[in-house]
Amino acid sequence: MMAAADIMTILAGGIVGVVLGLIGGGGSVLAVPLLVYGVGVASPHVAIGTSAIAVSASALANLLAHWRARNVSWRCAAVFSLAGVAGAYIGSTIAKAVDGQRLLALFGLLMIVVGVAMLRKPRRVENHDVRLTYATATKLVPHLVATGLGIGGLSGFFGIGGGFLIVPGLMAATGMPIMRAIGTSLVSVTIFGATTASNYAVSGLVNWRLASIFIIGGIGGGFIGVAIGKTLSHQKGVLRVVFGVTVVAVGLYVSARGLSHWINA
Repeated sequence: MMAAADIMTILAGGIVGVVLGLIGGGGSVLAVPLLVYGVGVASPHVAIGTSAIAVSASALANLLAHWRARNVSWRCAAVFSLAGVAGAYIGSTIAKAVDGQRLLALFGLLMIVVGVAMLRKPRRVENHDVRLTYATATKLVPHLVATGLGIGGLSGFFGIGGGFLIVPGLMAATGMPIMRAIGTSLVSVTIFGATTASNYAVSGLVNWRLASIFIIGGIGGGFIGVAIGKTLSHQKGVLRVVFGVTVVAVGLYVSARGLSHWINA
């Protein structure tokens, strides 16, 4: 018979999976408060390390669905991800020495800024045919490397996959449409999450049992999220609004909880 904590972990994983499948990001920042406040993980750092491996695995499962739907630009994803791995490792190393609640408070504020930016109407024309080739490399590679390195560092520092940053980052660097950016972002979410989780695991800050249960829920929720995302992709602007509102809402919640703990500490 499953314990109440196990059921809560599966439900938390399902919620994260739906978010990852639907908007390609926000999953790990949801995972941490769900593990801390829902499941009852006492240490924010253990929650961060555990969520990193769980979100990485869930992102991988959702990536397969987006791959089948041809929503992944593999060459762009490879350059972006390779540039971000070093940043993710350095960022996660620094973050392990910082109070977990302070990390959550700062991260929540960052989410609000990014979410508001996403709600603004895009000024640039989307390039549905963007491809990384020899002809476009001189233009795209510098943008992909710089953006990947910066977002990788933030991803590692805050202990998250970073999809909510990667999606607008890919759109800004290449001009690709949001559905392709979402699918492509899952490559980096998978790799960044695995890098961060490995760094935390070395310090014994991963609960592997919870991570495995979380992953089961995440995979199931991911299929639901991808299906919803396909429906919303045919409605102009809806997916962008859903993405922005979700990021702002989660950011307000996380920053409020983190700041409250910080002030009362």
